Amino acid sequence: MYLFIVNKNSGNGGGFRVWKKIQETLRNRNISYEYTFTDSAEQAHTFLQEKLSTSISWNAVGVVGGDGTIHSLLPALRDTGIPLAVFPAGSGNDTARGFRIPMKTTAALDIMLEGLPKVADLISISGKSTLTALAVGFDAQVAQNVNNSRYKKICNKFGLGRVAYVIGVFHTLLTFRPAPLTIECDGETHHFSSAWMAAVNNVTSYGGGLTICPDALPDDGVLDICVVHDCSRLQLMMLFPTLLYGKHTRLPFVKMLRGRLVSIQSSLPRLALGDGEHITSTPLTASADPGAMTVMTSHSI
Repeated sequence: MYLFIVNKNSGNGGGFRVWKKIQETLRNRNISYEYTFTDSAEQAHTFLQEKLSTSISWNAVGVVGGDGTIHSLLPALRDTGIPLAVFPAGSGNDTARGFRIPMKTTAALDIMLEGLPKVADLISISGKSTLTALAVGFDAQVAQNVNNSRYKKICNKFGLGRVAYVIGVFHTLLTFRPAPLTIECDGETHHFSSAWMAAVNNVTSYGGGLTICPDALPDDGVLDICVVHDCSRLQLMMLFPTLLYGKHTRLPFVKMLRGRLVSIQSSLPRLALGDGEHITSTPLTASADPGAMTVMTSHSI
């Protein structure tokens, strides 16, 4: 039996369109399933907890929505061994990118039904879990501004989630101030006199496909960290196009780190978002949680 949780409002109604395609295929193939539509993170989490507490043996839990919808279900899914199946229907869809899930609905469904369950790590922060990335500072503020904007809905309508993020960068540049930042990574301390942002990643990309940590792997038990520091606004602005292809790592104002335990302190309180959702603010400590999730992936990964 397969279980589906559908955020029909994700991607400006894209979630509902994706679900109709899934439902038609399931019916044509006589595959047993249950589903629910969700209007909030709390509703989705409660529904999943109730379903997982029954005696039904679930083959996988399919989530139709964006990274935020998936994020809300992590507490219920972690350590259960029940695979997560991703159906990208949001604006960022970095979970799908991180696990190489096709954007085409029928191909994503094939992975749920015939793919390979892959053990994956989580990022643990303040008792909460994140699957893709923890954004701290400028990048978190960009995501927050995008989430609260009108242009996000317009971009989603035309399938341009990445464009919304680029607009958010220019929007945030007007008001954000860099500040001193200290990062302790597996016991080694790094000081930055004027840091813009720190990204702690479990997968390669965030922000709708920006390859911030190109060497990150979701199952290696290690977190990849990218710190952008001591650069001008112009240099920061010119950095973002390089993130599309992960070509920023050799720039003199970019520091790449790797570790299992990461602590971040800042002279100014910095917003921290996990999977694009508000988690906490600095100071914070994040750790790798190896093998806490199972995700359906292609056999070719």
